[in-house]
Amino acid sequence: MSIKYAVIIEKFAERHFIKGFHKKYAKAWDITLEVLIREFQSFGVLFLKSIAETIIDSEDIKICKTEFKVAGTGQSRHGSGNRCIVALHKDANMVSVLLVYGKTDIKEKNETAAWKNIIKENYPQYRHLL
Repeated sequence: MSIKYAVIIEKFAERHFIKGFHKKYAKAWDITLEVLIREFQSFGVLFLKSIAETIIDSEDIKICKTEFKVAGTGQSRHGSGNRCIVALHKDANMVSVLLVYGKTDIKEKNETAAWKNIIKENYPQYRHLL
């Protein structure tokens, strides 16, 4: 039986890149966000389909990166360059969406180092994991 996770989109994620996705894609973004929430509710399936990658796995929290496409764009998940960084809280059965971005949103050469720094600066509760 699959675990059903509660999904929380953090305020920082809403205020930053999600706002840009909404402005750029309007209704298509609303559909995309609804699909992402449903996928995150059944997060274990994303690992089975190789859509999610575990970056850090501590005793009670996994930091994961996923790929997604915007509805109606015709791009693949990987080809779109769109990513989500989430914290999966094992004990609480909760997924916190920390960051949603497109590769063009990250200006640094090392994408992973850049998003890790964004997480460290804006989410002190996860700093020790990164």
